[in-house]
Amino acid sequence: MYRFVAFLRGINVGGHIVFKETLIELFNSLGFQNSSTFKQSGNIIFETPDKDTTALISKIQAKLKITLGYDVPVFLRTIDQLKSILNSKPFDNQKAIDSSFLITFIDTPKKFLYSLPVTIPKSTAEIIKAQGLEVFSITHGRGEGALPNPFIEKALKVKATTRNLNVIKDIVKKFS
Repeated sequence: MYRFVAFLRGINVGGHIVFKETLIELFNSLGFQNSSTFKQSGNIIFETPDKDTTALISKIQAKLKITLGYDVPVFLRTIDQLKSILNSKPFDNQKAIDSSFLITFIDTPKKFLYSLPVTIPKSTAEIIKAQGLEVFSITHGRGEGALPNPFIEKALKVKATTRNLNVIKDIVKKFS
């Protein structure tokens, strides 16, 4: 059995409200086991014997579209993949005071056309590293928390979803 975390992009934006019970029921209806949400409704943990992430993403996105009536990009990671991200210590040697560390999940590995780190225009938020299917950024308050996602999507021409490092740590701790 494989334990996955589905990170859903923009599930409760644009006037849409989806309750966690609806998401749990939706995931259970797909044959997944032990489905639960964590902190935000956009973090769904579930188990399945299937390890084909491409097929799982297609299956989940199709069911979300049918049930909710709009597209919801899905980013899957196993608990082991999240542990590996944490173990790589992407934010070592970064100033922690007044900073938030963010991990952005993308669906296709891409390279930035400029060298990192880079400061997001009109802010002090920085993209510090890109590794595989993750991009790591630091924000410094002042409403910058939402900046990395649209910047990364535009720069890499991908869909993405961003989570705080502490949320990822809490998921790993609770579901390992």
